[in-house]
Amino acid sequence: MSTVPSTPRTKTGLIPATPTTARLAGSHVLQASPHYTTTRRHSLYGTEDRVVIDPGSRIWKVGFSGEGKPRDVFYADAKNYGSLWSWSRATDPVEKTEQDNMLAINLERCMRSVFHESLLAEPKARKVILVEHPLMPLYIKDMLAHILFSNLQVPSISFASSHLLSLLSVGRITGLVLDCGHLESTALPIFAARPLFPQLRTTPLAGSRFSSHIRALLLLFGSYLPPPATLSAAVNVPAANRTTRVPQEILTDAVIEDIKTCCCFVSDALESSLGDVRTSSPAGEDPSDHEPPPSSDPAMSESEFSRGSLGQESAAESEFSIISHPTHPTSGGEARNENHLQVLANMYMRHSTATDLHMRVVPPVSQQTGTGRGTLIIPGWVRERAAEVLFEGGDVDESSVAEVILDALLKVPLDLRKTMVSSILITGGTAMLPGFIPRLHAELLRATAPLNISSTRSRPTYDRYASLRPLVPHFAILNNPSPVPSSSARANVNAGKAPAFTPATMAWVGGSLAGALKTGGVEVAREKWDESDPSQTDQDDDVVMILPTSEYVPRNVIPDWTRGPLPAGAPPAIAPRPPPSPQAVGA
Repeated sequence: MSTVPSTPRTKTGLIPATPTTARLAGSHVLQASPHYTTTRRHSLYGTEDRVVIDPGSRIWKVGFSGEGKPRDVFYADAKNYGSLWSWSRATDPVEKTEQDNMLAINLERCMRSVFHESLLAEPKARKVILVEHPLMPLYIKDMLAHILFSNLQVPSISFASSHLLSLLSVGRITGLVLDCGHLESTALPIFAARPLFPQLRTTPLAGSRFSSHIRALLLLFGSYLPPPATLSAAVNVPAANRTTRVPQEILTDAVIEDIKTCCCFVSDALESSLGDVRTSSPAGEDPSDHEPPPSSDPAMSESEFSRGSLGQESAAESEFSIISHPTHPTSGGEARNENHLQVLANMYMRHSTATDLHMRVVPPVSQQTGTGRGTLIIPGWVRERAAEVLFEGGDVDESSVAEVILDALLKVPLDLRKTMVSSILITGGTAMLPGFIPRLHAELLRATAPLNISSTRSRPTYDRYASLRPLVPHFAILNNPSPVPSSSARANVNAGKAPAFTPATMAWVGGSLAGALKTGGVEVAREKWDESDPSQTDQDDDVVMILPTSEYVPRNVIPDWTRGPLPAGAPPAIAPRPPPSPQAVGA
């Protein structure tokens, strides 16, 4: 009796339900071939996969749905490493128009680069999933939609919240997501795949403030070795004699970005060393002047220092040596600020084990003698403690990243708090700093710790997070690389169990998953966009009505949660006037 071979060698009428192992073992490319109807059609051969775009203010991530990582990640401003937009907008009409025109040009350049350079795809045949930040200005979303619909002519655009997509990428629909981006850090609770936008909390302590803080610390405490004027000077003159202050010209955005991404990390908080600051004060001075003041003190805190040092660099260069005291007398307030920063530097240097790094940089124009590049010496304690500005809280307008999470939890209903604290997710490019997530978990525990006598001086008089203290055992960060064992079973089950996606790409991965499942946010078709065009044509008299640029209003088809309908039972913004009584009417 004849037997049927496991692998047919001749053509038969039997079509296998799945490709056999022998055929797949030859090459993995066959899995993506359109000749096999059982496998998913690859984006190179079909147009079913959607284009997923995560447009950040500095970094864009693009790719096709159904894939595990973006096809391309690029800087929006590849030359200067700057931001395309900021949360502040010009008030002057002429300046605002010029600013919007430049933004539209840059956005169009980036969008064309996405389709024609990064993905090599035809935009007319691709639906787009646009990953949007909850606080992205509406006029920017309208510009993106106008470019995609009018210039590239895509069929439709789906707007999806970045926080919700990040949560979907780890297989959950309920949790609290903290996005530490470039412009700001935003915490948003999500319940049953519904973002609770009224409970959103934000702070400007993010990547931009971190970059400015690094630049300010290097200007004050860094060192610079200029290139030698001659080749003989490089051998005869010691490096210690050539050390100067760091010129501002060499600290470009590209250099700061390299330092931030390749050199910096986050270390544990200094618990006991804060009390040792008094011992580091110089002799003959009042030690109380050198104690680290609270952020509400008139003395300059680290956050205020990084925010205000950029406009005071000329004064800082004349008042500070590399790591020494000012060279000439100053006023009392300036001296107190200098002493405070000097004491912080001495404290961090004593407790830092990080080594100094030497980085080759392009020298200023006046020093480009053709003998090589300059050397920027980055102190080890700057690499280790520059991120302290992100965890410095106490300010009403600039809460720390830990306080943003706790403030969002205070707004969440009581019956949802335990679920939220046990499902915290940290995303964003700033969260990729080594040690950031474990330090954030420690800051959450320290912020909710009971007040004691020694800490009442640096804390508010009231216990701000007393209602969250019973939930401390349940705190769990889903993507914590080193979770701490807890007494709560729920926290032990959730902590560190998220897939190993990088925090910066979680929103894009969620968009890829939503596109593969044919789901997503609100989808706007191109026909609907064309119908809402503010420039309407009257067919009777063929008169075209075009709104002036100053009176331009974004179209209502763009989804915006700030304009959503009020829930049932909510009071209206303007109370209706009661109808007049019959007596008043008769009078």
